[in-house]
Amino acid sequence: MTANLELTRLAAGDLRHRINRGEIRAVEVAEAHLEAIHAREGEVRAWTFLDPDHVMLQARMLDSLRSSGRPTGPLHGIPVGVKDIIDTRDMPTCNGTPLDAGRRPQEDAFIVSRLREAGAIVMGKTATTELAVMNPCDTRNPHDPGRTPGGSSSGSAAAVAASMVPLAIGTQTNGSVIRPASFCGVVGYKPSRGTISRRGVLVQSPALDSVGVFARSVDDAALLGDVLAVYDERDPAMRPTARPQLAEGAAAPPPLAPVLAFVPSPVWDRAEPATREAFGELRDELGDGIDQVDLPEPFDRAHGLHRTIMLTDIARNFSRYAERGRDQLSPLLQGMIDEGRTLLAVDYSLALDWTEVLNSALDRIFDRYDAIVTPATTGEAPVGLTTTGDPVFCTIWTYCGVPAITLPLLQGENGLPVGVQLVGRRGGDARLLRTASWLMRRFGIVTPQ
Repeated sequence: MTANLELTRLAAGDLRHRINRGEIRAVEVAEAHLEAIHAREGEVRAWTFLDPDHVMLQARMLDSLRSSGRPTGPLHGIPVGVKDIIDTRDMPTCNGTPLDAGRRPQEDAFIVSRLREAGAIVMGKTATTELAVMNPCDTRNPHDPGRTPGGSSSGSAAAVAASMVPLAIGTQTNGSVIRPASFCGVVGYKPSRGTISRRGVLVQSPALDSVGVFARSVDDAALLGDVLAVYDERDPAMRPTARPQLAEGAAAPPPLAPVLAFVPSPVWDRAEPATREAFGELRDELGDGIDQVDLPEPFDRAHGLHRTIMLTDIARNFSRYAERGRDQLSPLLQGMIDEGRTLLAVDYSLALDWTEVLNSALDRIFDRYDAIVTPATTGEAPVGLTTTGDPVFCTIWTYCGVPAITLPLLQGENGLPVGVQLVGRRGGDARLLRTASWLMRRFGIVTPQ
């Protein structure tokens, strides 16, 4: 590995400190990550738009800013990948469909503006599945190009796993951050709904959509999350509250060793045998620090309730695509739109109401336990590129709008990553990240390579 490429192995926080101390320049960081992309993109296919000249222009401007003595932001000189359903004024945003090919937004999404203010290098647009649903894109898993990276934030997860960028942004409406992070062996963090603005992001389901982040450590995920978690009055899911202090929370040692609740959930039978065995070993290792907790009966309905909301909203928000060019949509998405059109308004309203019932039950668990532990996925990334894998272990938590993070702690029978998902109380993101950091240290992992 060249000295230049060594920079791609550093954590985002380390890069930031070295740039701020003048040990390296933003142009060196940008060059190193462009070199990493050049080395692996032909195999991984993580990007839908990448302009090296534009990347270097941003880096030179950032170096000029620092040399002038003016203040620098918390992500100064750090390359960040942006999922291609998030608007960028200087790059196309094509939403994973030929119906939006060449689309040029007039302004940045709120979170892209936050990246620029923080001094990040917006590296390019990462590949997404079709309209961020389930029809796969061309991205391959960096650990095994014959397997899926997961979806819908396929390119963001793969780019971080392949050391093309230290940080990337994705979105989740079912399992689109947690699942690909698990398959690709990186940290994926989906915050409480309403923590990060979705303005300028493709709308799939306002009741379910969340912006999430990818990194190779909990600290880096918290660093990016902190930059993005700013109140935006134009996102109706957000409320004017104090900043969540994610980075501070992730770095703080817990006052006592966390006590965890192992929740197999109503879909435990969908976990692969190797996954069930690995979680048995995890529980044995944690000993008295973890108890099994079974969710009450109403959670058996959560997957169906989530599906009612998601399909109804897909029918509403994506019908315009079907009207413009139905034959250019996948049969899978056509079927989801058609099914969504048959659902009843009363069932949709009831599905929305049940989120509060389930969160009340979760609150009783979190009164006793610091976090829930559960699989992120059924197992390793599936062989083949015709599916993005099963999101079933993410659905309940997305439906409830609670924060979740997956940690690359386990391996499957083929030696590929399997994530351990931690889930926290709604609004308790900083505490969840603190617990996640503790668990990574408990297993001797700081920054996965």
